[in-house]
Amino acid sequence: MTVTAVQHEEHQYLALIRRVLDTGEARPDRTGTGTLALFAPPSLHFTLAHNTLPLLTTKRTFLRGIVEELLWFVRGSTDSKLLSEKGVKIWDGNGSREFLEGRGLGHRREGDLGPVGLGVDQLEECIRKIRENPTDRRIILSAWNPKDIPQMALPPCHMLCQFYVSLPPPGAPEGTKPKLSCLMYQRSADLGLGIPFNIASYALLTHMIARVTDTDAHELIIQLGDAHVYKDHVDALEEQLKREPRPFPKLVWRREDVGRKGIEDFEYADFGVEGYEPHPSIAMKMSV
Repeated sequence: MTVTAVQHEEHQYLALIRRVLDTGEARPDRTGTGTLALFAPPSLHFTLAHNTLPLLTTKRTFLRGIVEELLWFVRGSTDSKLLSEKGVKIWDGNGSREFLEGRGLGHRREGDLGPVGLGVDQLEECIRKIRENPTDRRIILSAWNPKDIPQMALPPCHMLCQFYVSLPPPGAPEGTKPKLSCLMYQRSADLGLGIPFNIASYALLTHMIARVTDTDAHELIIQLGDAHVYKDHVDALEEQLKREPRPFPKLVWRREDVGRKGIEDFEYADFGVEGYEPHPSIAMKMSV
């Protein structure tokens, strides 16, 4: 089953890739791979209503890796080996001995990424504000702490997000819940490998916070800074662009009381996905 361009939000992502491939500026980069890039493209909007999960369908997305990484962030961990031991290797390159020494962090234990997480205290403060003062304009998570940047194996790409609570209008039916939206800013966006992860991760985080705060997840908006395609991803993305998106899946909580004890109550086994029928995977190399 396919969905038309007007209906399917994945076309925003595909159109951005097409634009970068056609008009992007050729630029050198930290990894030495080379990129095609645009700065500050139009924001991407994804509905989260009715438990929708924007898990991209034009190639299979590694859901277990996304969930395990998100739970790792939520718990404030900076040890990439904890993920690697679970078969999630996405941070191995940035935590390797060679990479750390190249960053002047050779004194660090292999796998120690430094202060790269969002921070549990910030997350708990956002949850408190959503519950107690939902119209607050400072419901913000920031991973960008200038004094910590030199100690980070890789400064955070997705560096800030703001939550917004839309209250039920006057006369709304009894039991109508507030709607929770998330706006995320990402300074550096690897469109081939990173962005599919980031979209799903922040969608899941918003669903988790909605669960904890008894709100309804509503919308995810993502604003990118440097949006780029690595030159060794071009052929793979051209293949992906030939595919038509399929319906996004639904998120299902496998435990009835999940999240009732707080944001750290979630485990991988609690996340269920129904109706995910993507196109086959497309291999792309990660540049470190």
